[in-house]
Amino acid sequence: MDRRAFLGALGLLIAPLAAHAQRAGRLPTIGLLGSGAAAAQHQWTAAFVQRLRELGWTEGRDVVIEYRWAEGRSDRLPELAAEFVRLKVDVIVTHNTPPTLAAKQATSVIPIVFATAGDPVASGIVASLQRPGGNVTGLSSQAPDTAGKRLGLLREVVPGLQRVATLADVGNPFATREVEQLRQAGLPLGVEVVPFELQHSAGIDRAFDTFRGRVHALYVIAVPLLFQNRVRINSLALAARLPTIHAVQEYVDAGGLMSYGPDWPDMWGRAAGLVDKILRGTKPADLPVEQPTKFELIINLKTAKALGLSIPPSLLQRADQVIE
Repeated sequence: MDRRAFLGALGLLIAPLAAHAQRAGRLPTIGLLGSGAAAAQHQWTAAFVQRLRELGWTEGRDVVIEYRWAEGRSDRLPELAAEFVRLKVDVIVTHNTPPTLAAKQATSVIPIVFATAGDPVASGIVASLQRPGGNVTGLSSQAPDTAGKRLGLLREVVPGLQRVATLADVGNPFATREVEQLRQAGLPLGVEVVPFELQHSAGIDRAFDTFRGRVHALYVIAVPLLFQNRVRINSLALAARLPTIHAVQEYVDAGGLMSYGPDWPDMWGRAAGLVDKILRGTKPADLPVEQPTKFELIINLKTAKALGLSIPPSLLQRADQVIE
């Protein structure tokens, strides 16, 4: 065999070996599918990355994180989830119900960890909390009686509360269930729930035209469509003199009156713990779905003043944070 032929044959032999070595040395890759925008979710993803670092996974050195953002558009979720499948990521991390369902539809092989999801059993994300089965596990943001507790907080602030409006994203199964929970919670309190169904952000202004003069407060469900429009919603609520109650602090930071719900940065940190276990070999099916352990009450006194409301001292004492 002449020298040129020998080198060619040697190249054919070495190429597959080099490719195998490259794959073997590839850093584990996490695909993070955000339902909103990068800036809006920064606090949550920062908590996730920080906890990964504490567990020995420094981004860029020990692990690669591929970020994809749906910008509040649920119709983009299937294509973004499919992109992670094509990239052959090692774990997909999601939050909220629609991104998790999109990821589950895209793959039954790649492990999926949801940092938050409302009622994952009823939504069809997992078979049960204790035995999720399949390739999905995570943290449920559902907790008993939270809808009733939020209504109770509104009653403490709004004298004579009788009718509460809510915006319902009909494309989100979690929103549909929370409206029903809210209705049931309102019955013993004598509070009527007035829902307005939304399919896209264009309906938000029309909803407030419908609510005006008919309701005493607004209950805002934590779903991507409303999160993306939280500043707009709170501006419209203030103009309509409607006190608002939310599940997530970011809404209150954007001008909402109050929020009560799970500490989402804490849940994202706990999601990192699940990802750590999966990257070290544990199967998602063997990791029970966890539930919230930390809840926060946030009150915006600036908004209360603008609405002409007086927050009872007893409620202020119970608050984890007061925005002045």
